Amino acid sequence: MFGKKTTTLTERDVLDALKGVKDPEIGRDLVDLGMIKDVKVADGTIFLTVNLTTPACPLKAQIEREVREALAARLGAEYRVQITMSAEVRGKGVIEKGDIPGVKNVIAVGSGKGGVGKSTMAAAIAYGLKSYGSSVGLMDADVYGPSIPHLVGASGRPMARGEAGKERIEPIEANGLKIMSMGSLIEPERAMIMRGPMLHGIMQQFLHQVEWGQLDYLVIDLPPGTGDVPLTLAQSLPLTGAVVVCTPQEVALLDAVRAIAMFRQLKVPMLGMIENMSFFDMLAYLKGRGGHKLQQLIESGGLFDTPGDEKAYLFGQGGARRKAEQMGVPFLGEVPLNILLRERGDEGRIREALDPGSPSRPYLLGVVEKLAAQISIQNIKTPKMPKLEILN
Repeated sequence: MFGKKTTTLTERDVLDALKGVKDPEIGRDLVDLGMIKDVKVADGTIFLTVNLTTPACPLKAQIEREVREALAARLGAEYRVQITMSAEVRGKGVIEKGDIPGVKNVIAVGSGKGGVGKSTMAAAIAYGLKSYGSSVGLMDADVYGPSIPHLVGASGRPMARGEAGKERIEPIEANGLKIMSMGSLIEPERAMIMRGPMLHGIMQQFLHQVEWGQLDYLVIDLPPGTGDVPLTLAQSLPLTGAVVVCTPQEVALLDAVRAIAMFRQLKVPMLGMIENMSFFDMLAYLKGRGGHKLQQLIESGGLFDTPGDEKAYLFGQGGARRKAEQMGVPFLGEVPLNILLRERGDEGRIREALDPGSPSRPYLLGVVEKLAAQISIQNIKTPKMPKLEILN
């Protein structure tokens, strides 16, 4: 019986057995999505590769388990199954006017008002995506207040190379991220004073004259508000989507709603909302700052009477989550106030906020995983179709 099955089982049999197994985030069949590859049957073993749509897939283990269960249920438990999990970031699959050659996904990170940690989140998202193995660029479009070079510890100036009139700008690098910012081109004390047409020209240069190379993701840190830069970006290239960062209090949410309305009016898909400064985790702070006796007190449970008491909701609780639900926008997660996150940004070492042991790491990586999933959904669920030209 065993020998007969191993000689007659085909690749088509394996693919048919996996029909109906869906990507949990996208909600579509793995086979139809082309995620099942390299199927082979030999010596009683089924070999296959599951090619995920992003290295940051948060449900990798679930997908592998459901593939194994489907094969066992439909082909018999006597077959051994060897699964290789791989990942390939996808773009929208169709080249459109304004696309940046080699860049698969362009994500705009904005906010309705300043002071909500938008640039910190943009840098953390970029480093988070890179930590999963993706190639990532970070563009600072906040021309009036460029803070990305300081946050990531980038030094040096971008250089122009090539023939006169065809120059390409080489971005600088910071810990593997390609960076482009006005902050790398001007003196730190200089004020940027310019009108809309000048801003438009700078954005065009940053997007289309910079040698970004092959990127899975280009993260763009927008200036706060609903001014010229988001409009220029939306008109200049097809954005994969936008993320809005806000804090929990009502006055910040009012401005976040306006930012979401702006993106929707510009026909930019909403990838989600991030609630920054959600709460102050006193336990994490004390663990990071306390001495030996304080550490013992924390571990013995004698510092806080009830679980959850260590979280102080300084700006209110759950405001962004509720607003996201009301507006039909994905909620990407909460990021608490943390002094180490602020210190690492001030020191130009924001990347270390994602290092193992950092109290911010689980929150930031949770945001990154949910965002990567939303990007995959956007690219697969609502692909843009090529335009047909009718020739006379």
